[in-house]
Amino acid sequence: MHTRMSRFDTTGAIDCDVHPPSPRRDDLYPYLDDYWKEIVVTREVDILELNAFPERTLPYMRPDWKTSGDPLEAMQRNLLDPLKLDHAILNVVSGAHALFDPYLSAAICRATNDWLIDKWLDRDPRLRASMLVPFQNVEAAVEEIERLAGDKRFVQILTLSATELPLGRRVYWPIYEAAEKHGLQLGIHAGSNYRNSPSHSGFHSFLIEDHIAHTQGFATQIASLISEGVFTKYPGLKAIAIESGVTWVPPLMWRMSKDWRGARIEVPWVKDAPAEIIRRHVRVTSQPFDGPDDPADVAKALDHMLSDDMLLFSSDYPHWNFEGLDVLPEGFPEAAVSKLLRDNVLATYPRLGG
Repeated sequence: MHTRMSRFDTTGAIDCDVHPPSPRRDDLYPYLDDYWKEIVVTREVDILELNAFPERTLPYMRPDWKTSGDPLEAMQRNLLDPLKLDHAILNVVSGAHALFDPYLSAAICRATNDWLIDKWLDRDPRLRASMLVPFQNVEAAVEEIERLAGDKRFVQILTLSATELPLGRRVYWPIYEAAEKHGLQLGIHAGSNYRNSPSHSGFHSFLIEDHIAHTQGFATQIASLISEGVFTKYPGLKAIAIESGVTWVPPLMWRMSKDWRGARIEVPWVKDAPAEIIRRHVRVTSQPFDGPDDPADVAKALDHMLSDDMLLFSSDYPHWNFEGLDVLPEGFPEAAVSKLLRDNVLATYPRLGG
């Protein structure tokens, strides 16, 4: 397969969605204490098997990027060097989110973060990362944020688009308080912890249905964060919808603002129209880009957001969702490219400049 190069100069860009291979039990074993080492062996825990998108499936990695060698060297060769990136934010796709055992989840999150530091962040100064925290164990999540807050290479905490409860619920607010305190943002990545059916009408039969339902999950989470007052309580917090597509955002902005006008007596803390709150507090990554094929319509679709601050550059490496290194769609407004590639990212993640 031929890997097309980008039509745009990406020198100095910051990639907001890069996936290292998800760690297996043997990878995390050295980073667990003795108790949890015994637990993962006796309970035969292999965290990778809980993923909705296992690495053995075709869409996970482009065939020309598969390697049996060092995955960091492959990432350097395939992505970091050819795109001349300043930074890349690593997002681990982990089954830790799906564990019912809140203590095991906390242990796996902690071990994964330590693995990221040792095997990735310490080996390439361009790398940054999302911090895994156990949302099913709020106290432990706050402890993990406090433990790693001094490492500025972690720029956000990571959760999923389909969770046990909507993310705006007050039970999660201590996590957001700790995140805002340390300048960490809230990354919401496509995925599910399998507590609920992926749609409002039950379970799907086919993959295409599941892909479509992810946009509903993202919309639900953003609506929850706004309606519950998270952005009012924590004005420094931003939510980044990662691997979500972009075309679901303008309809949500329009519909939620319209309905808010008639129902805002229920949410008096929501002082501004939801569209304005979304423009201030919500960001979306650029890959996979689900816009129209006609280049003339791409700019029109982006114009519906009425803001060129909301889109953050991402490659979604190594997933098979785009044309290799040709990471921006035809028709993308050239005037907005520099903001997309770098300026918007720096404005979103204050720890990148620290």
